[in-house]
Amino acid sequence: MATSPLTVDAIDRAPRSGPRLDHDLHPAGRWIFLAVLLGGLAYAGFSIATDTAQVGETLAVGAFAFLGLALLIALGFEFVNGFHDTANAVATVIYTHSMPAPLAVVWSGFFNFVGVMTSSGAVAYSIITLLPVDLILNVGSAGGFAMIFALLLAAILWNLATWAVGLPNSSSHALIGSILGVGLANQLINGGADGTSGVDMAQVTKVLSALAFSPVVGFVGALLMLLVMKAFSTDRKLFEAPESNTPPPRGIRALLIGTCTAVSFAHGSNDGQKGMGLIMLILIGCAPTAYALNRTMPESATPAFVQSARAASSAYAAHADGTPATVEAARARVTTALKSKQVAEPVVYGALATLSNDVTRRIEGYGSLGKVPAAATSNLRNDMYLVLDTTKLVAADKTAQARFTAQEITELKTYGGGLEQGTRYIPIWVKVTVALALGLGTMVGWKRIVVTVGERIGKSHLTYGMGASAELVAAATILMADRFGLPVSTTHILSSGVAGASVANGGGLQRRTLVNMGLAWIMTLPVAMLLSGGLYWMLLGVAHALGR
Repeated sequence: MATSPLTVDAIDRAPRSGPRLDHDLHPAGRWIFLAVLLGGLAYAGFSIATDTAQVGETLAVGAFAFLGLALLIALGFEFVNGFHDTANAVATVIYTHSMPAPLAVVWSGFFNFVGVMTSSGAVAYSIITLLPVDLILNVGSAGGFAMIFALLLAAILWNLATWAVGLPNSSSHALIGSILGVGLANQLINGGADGTSGVDMAQVTKVLSALAFSPVVGFVGALLMLLVMKAFSTDRKLFEAPESNTPPPRGIRALLIGTCTAVSFAHGSNDGQKGMGLIMLILIGCAPTAYALNRTMPESATPAFVQSARAASSAYAAHADGTPATVEAARARVTTALKSKQVAEPVVYGALATLSNDVTRRIEGYGSLGKVPAAATSNLRNDMYLVLDTTKLVAADKTAQARFTAQEITELKTYGGGLEQGTRYIPIWVKVTVALALGLGTMVGWKRIVVTVGERIGKSHLTYGMGASAELVAAATILMADRFGLPVSTTHILSSGVAGASVANGGGLQRRTLVNMGLAWIMTLPVAMLLSGGLYWMLLGVAHALGR
């Protein structure tokens, strides 16, 4: 009887011409791994204690324990992401014998760390904008915490399930599916009448389009690149399978290590941000005084912000049809406009002018965001969030662009940038702990996915040129997506790139593996949605039963 390609026995047996994947880890390596892991967790705990103490926010023991549990689950998602997704980056250097497996995973883990540390944070908040508006504004409520736990647990469970059978699956896809599940469940629970209770479908379409289009780019790009390399390269060794366990020539080896480095860095810069955004939601919910506003902004930045805010308020007022009588009325009107995405109305401009003036007055009165008192933090943050996201919609709206002058649109964008800087920031310690989780995760459990990518996509052995073309295209695609704040899947892009390179090399593709991968990709969204929606409903019920 033929052995299933997804059994553990098959995974543990490398092909005769394949690399050695069963290296024993030196005992010192285990201790170093454990020390770094515990050190990262201790650093996170110390940073939280320091940040909250500096703003006079005292967390009860229960609240601190709850925060610790939430952070552990969020970091657990990034850890699983590391060994699930980053295995794609090291498969090519391992199967071309450019690097031994232990060195490759440590190397990749390090550059994942570097990628996270140098990331912009744009992808982090692109993920957050998928979430229901009412849960973001009330992230410290029972619904907010149920949302965070449900979507993280659902994504982790599906990642572990696909890893267990050795299928390259997208952590990004799983996380986005989980977010959709929570949003739809929240809307059903609230009767579907309130638009803020569901997901932002415009943002969902934008994100899913990027996820759907990027594998096509990976397949076609790698196919074309390998054909171009064949047409112009005089080194035929690039297109031959490695001989036994012999490393490639020095130049080819440097190329492959470089492409592995690029993919690892790009993966860290994009995927690491997803955990950052969720951790910031957790921190805002548990310790709003310390994390809801960017208290690291210097007081010297306040005058420039006030000036841009007044210019934006004047632009809004110039195109408004009156202004609301109260700030509360303005807040309600802006909330309605944000949930319906209908912002190109004079009455909305008037509400934005009123709410913006109130935000500006409060910040100017305090002197800086660092001096905002605890009691006023959550309310100010929510108003800034409302104005920021609505202002972004106005600046991008074609009707608004026809009404406002180019100068006014520039003023609105400048104002939005200031609001973003004040509410959407990521502390260094969050980056460090996420980078450690992703980097350490790279060094654990990588073998199953590596075997699938290295052996079971193409019918022929992975050549140097195939590995280089797949990884170059993957790194370029991910970094481009990072530039535009779009979450994409390293797994989908690189696996598709290997498939495209296999076709260009004339080796063909293994039908069974492609069918299994396709099923995993197709099933990810609905399964993650069902898991997260069910968990959200269950956790929300538990929270209400406990009277939280």
